[in-house]
Amino acid sequence: MSRTLAILGTRGVPAQHGGFETFAEYLSLFLVSKGWDVTVYCQEDCAGGVVKEDVWCGVRRVFIPVSRSGASGTIEFDWKSVLHTIRSRHRLVLTLGYNTAAFCLPYRFFGIQNVINMDGIEWMRDKWKPHERAWLWLNERIGCLVGNHLVADHPQIQVHLETRVSARKITMIPYGARPAEAADAGLLKSYGLEPGRFISVIARPEPENSVLEIVQAFSRKRRGFKLVMLGNYSPEKNDFHRTVLHAASDEVVFPGAIYEKATVDAIRVFSRVYVHGHRVGGTNPSLIEALGSKSAVLAHDNRFNRWVVGDGARYFSDVESCEVQLESLLSNDDVVDAMKKASWERFCKDFTWDIVLEQYERLLSRWAAA
Repeated sequence: MSRTLAILGTRGVPAQHGGFETFAEYLSLFLVSKGWDVTVYCQEDCAGGVVKEDVWCGVRRVFIPVSRSGASGTIEFDWKSVLHTIRSRHRLVLTLGYNTAAFCLPYRFFGIQNVINMDGIEWMRDKWKPHERAWLWLNERIGCLVGNHLVADHPQIQVHLETRVSARKITMIPYGARPAEAADAGLLKSYGLEPGRFISVIARPEPENSVLEIVQAFSRKRRGFKLVMLGNYSPEKNDFHRTVLHAASDEVVFPGAIYEKATVDAIRVFSRVYVHGHRVGGTNPSLIEALGSKSAVLAHDNRFNRWVVGDGARYFSDVESCEVQLESLLSNDDVVDAMKKASWERFCKDFTWDIVLEQYERLLSRWAAA
């Protein structure tokens, strides 16, 4: 069996951007430790540049230059990566996300096995314009057809995909996270935060992530706590961001996007409550990381969050129910302590990297032997 794999669909490793990059980093290093030959395609914003390669921690990296920025740059990167994969005679590919699944069609003609992680139901997100939503919907359909096998990161994503293809073509493997076990409370001082005296939200400031409802619920009265809203807010450019900031009381803190893992760990670990307002998606990386930080979780009440966190969390559906839950959690230490314990137990059961990556290796080994 040829234990070789090419990973496409991320900006590259080591992770500096989001959940898929983190997953690609952990998976590639795990597979290399098991004797696999792994290549990860990395996007390089460099107009007129040439393809370069190096080796990072045993992982072969191929840097693909792109001349455009934003979504068009991602499309250019995906297409060039597919062409390079074919020329390099890779036999097994793991594609992360279906956003440009139409580009995967040539794999069929060259006999390349393509396992696609289908991510969430991306076309349902409120942030997309009609033509963007149509593009994503179409590529989801194409990905289901052209992929040799599909990975769903959540049981409800699997149910959704089964409306497109046979259940035999789908494997459910959730996202993973590392536990935050040695957080440094001293890192909070520069943000004016005290351990246990603040609530945290880590989310892109989009309507579908309930950031406005959370801010409104918290800001209805003085709390004696702070609400920390991590994320890039640009009120001068974005009407929704401006609305969120206008709704915030002076106890709401907007520190921007923070990418230093140690600082983010400290914010999660020392939060009294972690609020997760995402309404669409599968196994959200930020929510898993909150469980791994032993956070007491207050989540938006939907089928995705319910499965991930289970009965150990509290849930809200609108501004009023969010305020009721916040009132309760800010005044009841015993409930918060029980929720923290439940989060850790849920994390250890299904979401450690060891559990997740071993499932991926079993699946990929099957297709490497095909």
